[in-house]
Amino acid sequence: MTRSERGVSMNIPSTAQLLDFLQHNPTLVAVFGVVLLLLIANELHGHFTSGPRLNPGAAVRLINDRDALALDVRQPAEFKRGHLLGAVNIPGAKLKDRIQELNKYKERPIIVYSGMSAGALEPVKLLRGQGFSEVYALRGGINSWTTNNLPVTVK
Repeated sequence: MTRSERGVSMNIPSTAQLLDFLQHNPTLVAVFGVVLLLLIANELHGHFTSGPRLNPGAAVRLINDRDALALDVRQPAEFKRGHLLGAVNIPGAKLKDRIQELNKYKERPIIVYSGMSAGALEPVKLLRGQGFSEVYALRGGINSWTTNNLPVTVK
């Protein structure tokens, strides 16, 4: 049974219709192009300045398979409201002074997160500069983690 026999119609625009749309909507096309370029630039900037970012699913696999450490760089009050199980809390502003606390984890992967991923980028660079070889930022931070219905704890 074909789509048309099931009552499903597919209105795929022709090339002429697409070109007509592009000609009559230059502002919309320009805005789309700018947004696309900004998204690409943001991803490249994050990749080159702080290395790869992990999505929550990849972070779960790294924690389960390789016993990765979750490093929460938010303020203690935010940490107490909910954090990844087993996470260590060192606020980003204090990380440079307290980095020696992490030396015992130097051989383990470290997943750094904040409320959103931007707050984890500087701590990731700092840790890499101090010889931690496998450090990742959690893409989207704890917000992304909870949006994906992954568990957090307040203990």
